[in-house]
Amino acid sequence: MNVTEHNELIIEVLNNSKATNIITLDVRDMTSTVDLMILASGTSTRHVKAISQILIEESKKNKKRPIGVEGEEGSEWVLVDFADILVHVMLPRVREFYNLEKLWSLQPIKKAWIGDN
Repeated sequence: MNVTEHNELIIEVLNNSKATNIITLDVRDMTSTVDLMILASGTSTRHVKAISQILIEESKKNKKRPIGVEGEEGSEWVLVDFADILVHVMLPRVREFYNLEKLWSLQPIKKAWIGDN
């Protein structure tokens, strides 16, 4: 599975898990450590944790295991590192505070789905 196919799988899993405000950022020109960052919001800490767990399970089924997962304990912001893709699942208030979209100064390459926050 290449990066594009894995990105599509991640977006599908996030949509099916009812994540909101899903955005993919292409950061290849800004860093040599990762190709894409995917940002998504969950409605509660339980929802954020569930989204990340489902994402990990579905990726494993497709032979894409994460090399690291951070933040599951508090579940306000869970980072799933697939080496070439970083997935950030956050509560809306945490996402607004850190504003990674602005930090990376990028336009999304694809707005997969926008739900109510």
